[in-house]
Amino acid sequence: MKTFPMFLTMAGRHVVIAGGGEQAAQKCRLMLKTEAEIRVLAPELDVELADLHRSGRILWQAAPIDTDSFADAALCFIATGCPGLDASLHALAKAAGAVVNVVDQPALCDAITPSIVDRDPVVVAIGTEGTAPVLARQIKTRMEELLEPRLGDLAALAGRLRDRAAARLQPRQRRDLWRWVFNGPARAAHKRGAERDAASMIKEAIKTGDFGQAVVAPVSLVGAGPGARDLITLRGVQRLQEADIIFYDRLVDPQVLELARRDAERVFVGKTPGAHTWPQDKINAVIVAAALQGKRVVRLKCGDPGIFARGAEELAALEDAGLAYEIVPGVTAASAAAACAGQMLTHRHATDTLVLTTGQSAVAGRVPDWVGHLREGANIAIYMGVNTAQQIENAVIAAGLGRVVEVHIVSHAQMPTQQTVSCAPTRLVETITTHGLQNPAIIFLRYPYQTQSVQAATDPPQLRVVAPV
Repeated sequence: MKTFPMFLTMAGRHVVIAGGGEQAAQKCRLMLKTEAEIRVLAPELDVELADLHRSGRILWQAAPIDTDSFADAALCFIATGCPGLDASLHALAKAAGAVVNVVDQPALCDAITPSIVDRDPVVVAIGTEGTAPVLARQIKTRMEELLEPRLGDLAALAGRLRDRAAARLQPRQRRDLWRWVFNGPARAAHKRGAERDAASMIKEAIKTGDFGQAVVAPVSLVGAGPGARDLITLRGVQRLQEADIIFYDRLVDPQVLELARRDAERVFVGKTPGAHTWPQDKINAVIVAAALQGKRVVRLKCGDPGIFARGAEELAALEDAGLAYEIVPGVTAASAAAACAGQMLTHRHATDTLVLTTGQSAVAGRVPDWVGHLREGANIAIYMGVNTAQQIENAVIAAGLGRVVEVHIVSHAQMPTQQTVSCAPTRLVETITTHGLQNPAIIFLRYPYQTQSVQAATDPPQLRVVAPV
């Protein structure tokens, strides 16, 4: 970000607007929504500004402008409509140490005015750093449609009741209460105009503590998807927003963690190949310990928690501790990798069997037995198979399928470093070495029905580097 979004406290502070015409009037309308004291600097005022001055809503300085005119201002708008004059006034305001916005001159702006959706005290600010104001207005229109007109009144009611809730409820109960308020019947009642009913519901919930706290399981195993943060499910995002503590793996994109509640504790429990800082037993123990402390726990796993993610071991630990849990599925790597390669995992006329397997087994020295599934109509997706590529190549050749099986390798699917390569089975190791392919990767072995054309074993490897949209 080139600009940092922040809400400024304006009550009792001074805002200076230099200009007496329509541009200045536009900034005045905006700032009149706040509790700031507004001072307009101009030799004369247009009709709208003159009326605001007569009614006492703004102050007017007609005297010549100097550095002192901008003293003690929380924010200054330069809006005379004359680029040259605006630049001169900008220099005076900066000499006074002011934060300045110059209309239609982004290069002279310390602050950029966002598009605003106003549901006071709920305010949504939308900015594009001055690059695309039309887009900002489009987003504003969508938000105006999404947020009911009286939502601010409901937020204000919640604000008035916060102290009462804090006196009766524990922190986690309070979060559950407000989640219930803004997602449940109280908001629905308020939205249809039954404000008094909504207030009664909230007050009764605070008094009794009965507002459906058990809707969400205390421990959630959440699939983060294969890479890009927009591939996590909406339910997964919701659980991140609700979490007190998040245990995450090394393959989870840091951008996914940005979707979490800001004050949620984040604990890295990833296992680096060859290192054992976080063995599985230790991970199980810290998850159970956090849940027993009453924290709302999210175990965030790359891909889908139920596919080669050791999720079953964590569930067993939760069951042994008598803890409830839920599984929030995610987009698994095979689906994402196939999409990267522009392919379907199954095809009605070519592949009717899909096998998900792994390149290495938990049993020392044992290679998963997927060769028996490699028959016509099959698509074998081998997770994390780069390090066992030689065994995979040998197995396909030993099965006599070196000339009929298609191989597609996708490394870092849905990430900026994504690579997609196709080759003959007999050149699997050579291709991985040549292109420097690394885990996380999926190796697809596709054996289509022979009525379909297949890639000849003599075809050279093809490389495509694709950045996800």
